[in-house]
Amino acid sequence: MSWILLVLAGLLEVVWAVGLKYSHGFTRLTPSLVTVVAMLGSFWLLATALKTIPLGTGYAVWVGIGAVGTALLGMLVFKEPATTARLLCIGLIVAGIAGLKLTST
Repeated sequence: MSWILLVLAGLLEVVWAVGLKYSHGFTRLTPSLVTVVAMLGSFWLLATALKTIPLGTGYAVWVGIGAVGTALLGMLVFKEPATTARLLCIGLIVAGIAGLKLTST
């Protein structure tokens, strides 16, 4: 169950990271509220998951999900470059996340 909470926390991290872009520096009310709620939810889920998942593993997986998801949405939604090098680096992050999950107890 902790791993499911951790994945949900990572997905909410993507929501709040993208929300920061849409909030325009917290000058737009609705995107700002979504961003803050997603931040709080993400932190709460992370804290709950870390009750049983090792800190280093949990935090790295959380950040990795957020980084990969945000980078991919940046390419899809904001038309950021999807170069081979960027996609390879994203693949390395995914491999690292998988490795941490596979080697965790």
